[in-house]
Amino acid sequence: MKHVDIYTDGACRGNPGKGGWGAILVYGNIEKEMSGGEPMTTNNRMELLAAIRAMEALKEPCDITLTSDSKYLTDAINQGWLDSWKARGWKKADKSAVLNVELWQRIDELLKIHTVRFVWVHGHQGHEYNERCDVLATTFADTL
Repeated sequence: MKHVDIYTDGACRGNPGKGGWGAILVYGNIEKEMSGGEPMTTNNRMELLAAIRAMEALKEPCDITLTSDSKYLTDAINQGWLDSWKARGWKKADKSAVLNVELWQRIDELLKIHTVRFVWVHGHQGHEYNERCDVLATTFADTL
């Protein structure tokens, strides 16, 4: 299985507001930058969409290290929240509906294709790829 490093970030001008996401895929010496966004969204949705779009861009199952500054994304996987939400019919522990459920369901499907390790990095602390993803995300949001 090929190993790909993925770096992602989401941004929102207002929350909700104009949002953007950025992702960088790194395979060996090859880097691919991606970005997109929505005119009315939330930061959390953009964080999830960055990861989704990056994983969807891969043409075959891969071993992935996905690095994000989103605790919402990384903790949901690493702390087992996603599995618990699924087991409870997409409900949180307090029985309320999981927010952004359609995006979490897409991530869940992608995790059946790829082997993914989620790594959290502190945002805006000089991490080269995180900073570049932030520029991609905010630049896209500013075009909306």
